[in-house]
Amino acid sequence: MKEALERHLRHAPAATSRSRIKRLKGMSHPQFRLWVGDVRIFYDVEEGQVEVLAIVPKAAAKEWLERVGK
Repeated sequence: MKEALERHLRHAPAATSRSRIKRLKGMSHPQFRLWVGDVRIFYDVEEGQVEVLAIVPKAAAKEWLERVGK
């Protein structure tokens, strides 16, 4: 997972893709979701800096997003 974080979030964290990175529509926080195997990584990007908000199992991602997302 560390390798995926490095590869996807260091160089182009806001570059969406059909398979890995998704911009969350209708939300200001978190802004993005990165899919890595059986986990989902929710994060924001501001002024070129990435703030990882949560790393959750796929099964808990929807519940986490409903509880924390804005």
